[in-house]
Amino acid sequence: MTQTLRLGIAGLGTVGASVLRMVARRAEALTAATGRTITVTAVSARDRSRDRGVDLSGLHWFDDPVALARSGEIDVFVELVGGSEGAAKAAVEAALGAGKHVVTANKALLAHHGAALARMAEERGVALAYEASVAGGIPVIKAIREGLAGNDISRVYGILNGTCNYILSRMEAEGLTFEACLKDAQALGYAEADPTFDVEGFDTAHKLAILTSLAYGVEIDAEGVSVEGISAIQPLDLTMADELGYRIKLLGVAQATDEGIEQRVHPTMVPKASAIAQVMGVTNAVTVDADAVGELTLIGPGAGGAATASAVVADIADVALGLVRPTFGQPVARLTAPRRVEMQRHEGGYYIRLTVHDRTGVAAGVATRMAEANISIESIVQRRSAKAASSDPQGLSGQPVPLVLITYAATEGNVREALAAIGRDGLLAEAPQLIRIERE
Repeated sequence: MTQTLRLGIAGLGTVGASVLRMVARRAEALTAATGRTITVTAVSARDRSRDRGVDLSGLHWFDDPVALARSGEIDVFVELVGGSEGAAKAAVEAALGAGKHVVTANKALLAHHGAALARMAEERGVALAYEASVAGGIPVIKAIREGLAGNDISRVYGILNGTCNYILSRMEAEGLTFEACLKDAQALGYAEADPTFDVEGFDTAHKLAILTSLAYGVEIDAEGVSVEGISAIQPLDLTMADELGYRIKLLGVAQATDEGIEQRVHPTMVPKASAIAQVMGVTNAVTVDADAVGELTLIGPGAGGAATASAVVADIADVALGLVRPTFGQPVARLTAPRRVEMQRHEGGYYIRLTVHDRTGVAAGVATRMAEANISIESIVQRRSAKAASSDPQGLSGQPVPLVLITYAATEGNVREALAAIGRDGLLAEAPQLIRIERE
């Protein structure tokens, strides 16, 4: 193929403007690599007057992204609008319906409608490409779908949200509260004015659902992901993690078990010596455990205009080469329904921080309830302030103090059962903190 590949870009925010610049800057190299001239011919965005730092004068402007998607002026529709419904969904459906290739960075759209959109792409013989939807500039989609096609994958997990990793990194390094670090993240543009989607784990859950489909050949099941965010993490938890040889990261984890596939997003303690524990700031990382290659970790920028544009342009280059692959690694009809493993059945080590009344017998009472739930305790640490220890050396004041437990492998259901019993015994001054441990 030697004809020009014409692009239409919907959404001219940071990523869209970066794609425009990258396509122009890399024009000769892209032609040399693909054998085709790649050019942007049309764009769509909400505000025509906004200065985006790129020259739009020679491009056809569409106020409606759906009209752009159907236009005869383009061969590839690049969707950078965002959102699982509304204009993004309508425009992608229109593009596929018109026989256009689609390149998108929209993880929410794929997490909720990926199978239906992939089926449309298959029926029309066009590409639905989405490397930029997970982990920004890290080529994890291609790595799993193509590079590891000869492997059985037992687990895929990672740091998939730079906002959360930035906050946890700052909390650990500087002893700051979650609220203080979130405020800084918002001031720096790392977090939205409403940060819920990021800090409560939903962004990570959408990305994990996509990776799960690729890794295990199953239909995307975003509703099957157990999700917890980082807003309850306190500086003491990070301090204790450090003393115990761990760091706390918000991880998305998909794991094959005898019962089915676990999909979970939650704060996790990872060994400080592990590769993923070294990933700080807004950086992302994905680790794949596979039978042939062992443990493979990919680390890089998970967001930002240039990094995300890099993934978008890589997909565009594939389209120019005529590479139309099954969206999720195999035809949609061959994807199986995932067997959900409920979080209650998860088994692993746990960090449990209890705020208990500082009085005789409390630790023994906690240990008894743990034993009754068949939970073995690896270590137990009671933290009393120096002032409290000097004024009340026998611990008779009844003031709240933290009691930290590390368990051996236990099920989530048993841990929850023990904590409920401890609460009924009146031993707790506040709700317990529970963080899973992901050991290598």
